[in-house]
Amino acid sequence: MKLRTVTLPRLALALGTATLFTSLVAGTASADSQNRFPNSTTGTYHMVSSAHPLASQAGVDILEAGGTAMDAAVAVQLMLNLVEPESSGIGGGAFLLFWDGSAQKLLTYDGREKAPASATPEYFLKADGEPMKWPEAVPGGLSVGVPGTLMLLETAHTDHGIKPWDSLFTAAINQAESGFEISEKLSGSIARAAERGLTLFDSTREYFFNDDGTPLAAGSVVKNQAFADTLKLLAAKGTDPFYEGEIAQSIVDAVTTTSTNPGRMTLEDLAAYRVIKRQPVCFPYRDYEVCGMGPPTSGGLTMGQILGMLSHYDLPAMGPTADAWHLFIEAAKLAYADRGMYMADADFVTMPEGLLNADYLKSRADLINPKTSMGKAEAGTPPWEEAQLRYPDLQPERAGTSHFSIIDRYGNMVSMTTTIESGFGSRVMANGFLLNNELTDFSFRPEKDGKPVANRVEGNKRPRSSMSPTIVLKNNRPVLLTGSPGGSRIINYVTQSVVAILDWGMDPQDALNMGHVVNRNGKTDLEEGTEAVELQAELEALGHEINVRSLNSGLHTILIHGGRYFAAADPRRNGEAIGE
Repeated sequence: MKLRTVTLPRLALALGTATLFTSLVAGTASADSQNRFPNSTTGTYHMVSSAHPLASQAGVDILEAGGTAMDAAVAVQLMLNLVEPESSGIGGGAFLLFWDGSAQKLLTYDGREKAPASATPEYFLKADGEPMKWPEAVPGGLSVGVPGTLMLLETAHTDHGIKPWDSLFTAAINQAESGFEISEKLSGSIARAAERGLTLFDSTREYFFNDDGTPLAAGSVVKNQAFADTLKLLAAKGTDPFYEGEIAQSIVDAVTTTSTNPGRMTLEDLAAYRVIKRQPVCFPYRDYEVCGMGPPTSGGLTMGQILGMLSHYDLPAMGPTADAWHLFIEAAKLAYADRGMYMADADFVTMPEGLLNADYLKSRADLINPKTSMGKAEAGTPPWEEAQLRYPDLQPERAGTSHFSIIDRYGNMVSMTTTIESGFGSRVMANGFLLNNELTDFSFRPEKDGKPVANRVEGNKRPRSSMSPTIVLKNNRPVLLTGSPGGSRIINYVTQSVVAILDWGMDPQDALNMGHVVNRNGKTDLEEGTEAVELQAELEALGHEINVRSLNSGLHTILIHGGRYFAAADPRRNGEAIGE
């Protein structure tokens, strides 16, 4: 499989980076650019869209002070750790796409968590040889992978930041000390997680619940001095205390001494962690080039397969009709079948080179019958010189993640998806922040019928993800930044946003507001309480089995059109887009 960096020729750099970017974008200006997308937040100078107003404002404050998109990303992530602790933070991992406005180049950073060096394929097997159930594996230290988010932030900031590292921590430190207001979303999440292990451990119980055992109510003001102290140390000394110093010791102690499922992480595991700069996965879609992350996330490849199949159908002419959604569902089934069979950490597993091969995707698209559902799809056989027998992995990821998109005055752009896996991660806290349960993204069963599962546990391996931070190019210029949380449904959510905005010409905010239609090679999910439910009868007539359910995405998107930015925040979260 060819993974490549997209590079543009340097154009008149003597003009200055900010002037250059303004001239490139303004050159596509059109008369209707200000009125075409009235429901989105607009700007021409900079933009941040994230899952919480305090996080978006922290990023905008950095941009207004002359910082880059990467400077702002550090501030946004740290604030999200505080105010949306159930979804992401320095105890987890992330994938980042960075468009370098000066070099006109797309770069990607892999800050995915990894398994301890001592982990084996039998990591989640019980004494009888059967795998643990997912709910019993999550709480405690066993599910915690070596965190990568903080090192990703430092690595990318070293490459693309201009503001002093310590200045990017100020907003989160001040907010942690003065307190923040619990949102309705966070309060509800705490209440629901009470029965899923959030009260098991003293640190989380004391932080998220009142003395009488009731969950913190919306409107409660919470301070987090332990997190503020952690941030002060990291601001002053960088990531060293986290990976080799006193914070590292606290993490290891927290992981290895849990009363439920003690883990195996060591100080050596933390000290050995490295961020990997990988080649982006880019693929054509109509007049665009869609770019995302490659393995260990399956996001870019699976999106590429879905869109590659859909490129053979005239979705723009069809609009968001039941017939169009039928094609979307069938393409998703086929792509998820390949995902389960082949995709995992490519540093450990040989990946087929032909997953995005045009002829292969055409052959897969030919399997779609526009008039009836295929039922469950089987994995294909892409062009591959080293074909191996494998057993498909059906391990789903849970929806405890966040995404943000940022553009600065210099033309730099960040599309970053960040996670601690399920809501509240492992339920274990250290130094004021939650630790991930990312190792439960591995297949619990290492093999079946004598065939290995690509996503089995191995020492130092990174578990497969569905995170899909995306930057879309047209004529070698960025036109769309998007991404979402949502576990294994992320791929559907992000692909839907691309189709809605680029094929159907929707206002970005309207695209994020629309009901979700999701298929992961099983039953089709329609989002309850939305217009998507109106598709049920027509889709059932085409042979689809339907579930109507809550689908809690968190898309945060910026469209670049006609010399302006049009940004949107998913109404299912507490997000806000702020720009100038």
